[in-house]
Amino acid sequence: MKMRESRVLKKLRAGEIVSCLKINLSDARVAEIAAISGFDCVWTDQEHIGQDWSILASNIWATKAHDTDILVRVPKGSYSDFIRPLELDATGIMVPHIMNLAEAELIVGMTRFHPTGRRPIDGGNSDGAYTALDFNEYLVQANQQRFVIFQIEDPEPLNELEEIAALDGYDMLFFGPGDFSQGIGAPGEWNHPELIAARKRVAEVAQRHGKFAGTVGGPGNANELIAMGYQFISMGADVVGIKNYCQDLVSAFTKSSAAGSKNSYMNT
Repeated sequence: MKMRESRVLKKLRAGEIVSCLKINLSDARVAEIAAISGFDCVWTDQEHIGQDWSILASNIWATKAHDTDILVRVPKGSYSDFIRPLELDATGIMVPHIMNLAEAELIVGMTRFHPTGRRPIDGGNSDGAYTALDFNEYLVQANQQRFVIFQIEDPEPLNELEEIAALDGYDMLFFGPGDFSQGIGAPGEWNHPELIAARKRVAEVAQRHGKFAGTVGGPGNANELIAMGYQFISMGADVVGIKNYCQDLVSAFTKSSAAGSKNSYMNT
């Protein structure tokens, strides 16, 4: 028996580009729709969204059913916060606000098994096939088929970015422009020179040290990000799509109802 292969890692290791959709809503049918639609990965969130473990488990089942990976952005907390999504068989975790090399080293130690780290071992959960996986094979496959992402979204870690990127035991640097813009005192200024320079640098440093680079984007700048060296792009979010759809419907209805009121039989 083998652990389910990561679709994201398979494509990245083959030099391909990976698509992702951010999920804010808790209903697992949203994740399933994204998986059915063809996204390589669904990104769900425990940093900003109060999802309990049963909701997370449902989202993991929904994506696994369609061979789509699921990435969980974990809260900054104890090692249990980091490893529980993996034990539920999430394909990867993203740790937000990596601030320095020491923190990065600590996270590798908590999230990777021997010989890379000392992640606490259970093996009796979904990722270990409820003990059906051989003990040592479980450790090997978890290190190979599950990914760990460091989110670079502050100016502070740029001072040690080369050293962070050179670490063994994680897979991707993910640039977060939103919090980075706030960190440099220019919230929402997406074309700020410091932000543009940091986004380019994260991709360059990741590639130089044999790591993958990820970030948020969309149809309007995906080609630019790919040319910059980003292989993992979160293309949008469920709430954005639903909001836009609802606004379009209301706008169309408002125009139709206004035209209809002028043509009402009561005005004849």
